[in-house]
Formats: sequence, C-alpha cells, structure tokens
Amino acid sequence: MTDLLLLAVSVGGISLSAPLISATAAPALAIAFWRNTMAVGALAPYALLRHRAELRGIGRRALLLTLAAGLLLALHFALWLPSLHMTSVASSTALVTTTPLWATLIMRLRGHRAPAAVWIGTGVAFTGVLVLTGVDLSLSLRALSGDALALAAGLAAAGYLLLGAEVRRTVSTTAYTLLCYATTALLLLVAVLVSGTALHGWDAGTWWKLVLLTATAQLLGHSLSNRVVRTLGPSVTSTAILLETPGAALIAAVWLGQLPPAAAYPAVVLILAGLVLVIRTNRRG
Repeated sequence: MTDLLLLAVSVGGISLSAPLISATAAPALAIAFWRNTMAVGALAPYALLRHRAELRGIGRRALLLTLAAGLLLALHFALWLPSLHMTSVASSTALVTTTPLWATLIMRLRGHRAPAAVWIGTGVAFTGVLVLTGVDLSLSLRALSGDALALAAGLAAAGYLLLGAEVRRTVSTTAYTLLCYATTALLLLVAVLVSGTALHGWDAGTWWKLVLLTATAQLLGHSLSNRVVRTLGPSVTSTAILLETPGAALIAAVWLGQLPPAAAYPAVVLILAGLVLVIRTNRRG
C-alpha cells in the first residue's frame, strides 16, 4: 500500500510535466537538460554523504545497466520533445504512452509470459488514453516522422523502466537515480551543443519554473517511479504512468483555467480500471 501511495505521488509529479513545460519559455532540449542537471545537483550532496561506499562499490553489471538506462532516458527526451512540433500533441501523447505495451512485449521476448489479464488491463488503460487524446494521425511526411519519433520515445521509456527495475534489485534508489540522471544530463548536453540550443538568457520566472519542474516531475515523478518499480514491477509502474495524460489535463484546468474535455472523465475510469486489473493480476502472480 505504501508503494501504491508513492506511485500515486509519482504520477502526480509527472502529470505536472506537460503544463510546466508549456508554460516555460525555454527550448525543449534545454528544459530536459536542466531538469536532469538540477536533479543531480539536488541528489549529489545526500548521495555522497550517505551512499559514498555504495557508489564506490557498485558492480560492473549494475553500472553498465545504469548507464544504459540514462542513455535511454536521454533518448526518450530527445525523441519525444521534437515530435511535439512535428505532429499533433494528441498523436504524440497517444504514441509516447505506448510504454506499458512495449514493456510487456519486451518482457515476453525475454521469456516472461505475462498473464492474459495483464495484456487486457494494459489495453484497457491505453484505450483510455486514446479516448482522451483522440487519434488524428496525418499522412504528411513531417507528421508521420513525428509520430515515429513519439513511438520510439515510448519504446525508449519502456527500456528505461525495465533496466531500472533490474538495477534496483541490488542498488538503492538514490545511487541509481544519481548515476542515471548524470548520464542523461551529460548526453543531453551533447545534444544541446550539437543543435546549438541556448542554455541561458531567460528571466527569473523561467528559472523558477525549471526548479519547480525538477522538484515535481523529475525528483517526485521519475525518482519515485524508480523507487517503486522494484516492488510493484514494470507492468504496474508503466501502466500507472498512463494517468499522466488525464492528470495533466486536470492540472491545466486548475492552474491554467483550461477546462478538461468531456472525454477526460471516461478516460480516467478506463485507465484506472486497466491499472486495477494489472495490479490484481501481479499480486496473484
């Protein structure tokens, strides 16, 4: 129950991501870089004070898997954020949230036979996302390229979650997230420099929004997901993250005065129904 409550807080933090990004006057890649860099700055003092021995003694396999997770997280950001400008936000959101479908498929390819109820629950939850966003795939080359980027971003996020679940068997949340976010920040810095994206020159309000984004979406959102994925498993964790879509719509309604569409309410019901089915199936397993 504690982990489910932490997962709910994580989803709430991640749900703040889209409204905050839309309200932040900075390039998308710069936002992704700073949220990871600030998270490293926040975690480093505590990690070096309390987990120094663990960081020094981390095994080669765990370290390589953590670096790979950081690479996939950077790839997720680098693929998804540009897709928002190439295709519709609705299509990009729907396709990037294929994460639980990819996670279940990857586990199947690795020899883990998920019960039929997990597939059904994931499908029901994903249907809720489609109900809310709508599917308006365009036939233009630019839009199709954006759709492909969003789909690949969902696949990268699935790999990130699965690797995190594996590393968290032996490594603490603090040590794992510090190394993972540091890797992501370094790789995003390379992308920023190659693309010529600006990393400064904004007003104080923009920087405060970046700090808030780091505290909510990164530290509460991603970090708590890394905390609970060890016990709840990648299927439950990735399916719960589908609640980000209606959660962001509700937050935008309260914060930005944008009333959620009528489809938000049945979408929440469908996502919750699918999530409950996945959780109950995993508990029985």
